[in-house]
Amino acid sequence: MIKIVYDIKVYREVLKNIIKEDDVVVELGCHTGNSTRIIARKAPHGKIIALDKGSQSEKKMNELMEEETGSIEFIKGDVRLHETLEEVAKKVNQIGGCDVLSIDLGGGYHPDTTFKVFFIWSSTLKPRETIIRNRGLLDFLHSASSSEIIKSNKGWLESSGDDGIPSRLKELKLWSSKL
Repeated sequence: MIKIVYDIKVYREVLKNIIKEDDVVVELGCHTGNSTRIIARKAPHGKIIALDKGSQSEKKMNELMEEETGSIEFIKGDVRLHETLEEVAKKVNQIGGCDVLSIDLGGGYHPDTTFKVFFIWSSTLKPRETIIRNRGLLDFLHSASSSEIIKSNKGWLESSGDDGIPSRLKELKLWSSKL
């Protein structure tokens, strides 16, 4: 299932409710690790791959990795870049797959970028569950209506199959037949 929220408290409650003790969680936008700590405690026998490009993230995440030994791997990188996705996809494939994809990229900003990142990463990793924290996407969801029903029941848009990313999405320079 795909869950979209905005309030950070709701986001963290949803994380607590969907994560199982042995889950593999990919967290895009870990910031200083406050949500990562919750994930680590909910998945003590799992694995967390946490990513952020912010300069304040690295120090805080290194401290958190010392406290929560073994389960967290931090990657300082831009989740919009193909190289970052490829690195994580290889790690996830070696582990045996991604159970939860957690996305918190700016909370309320850039819903278009957040959606593109979600689509590319979830199409690649095919998680059981996805949670996205973004005000614009939540507003869109509750403001839209449709005459058609297309529905996916997993944490990625399985209705899109393995179509991949249209070549027109050049601004992200992502996707590769290597994945």
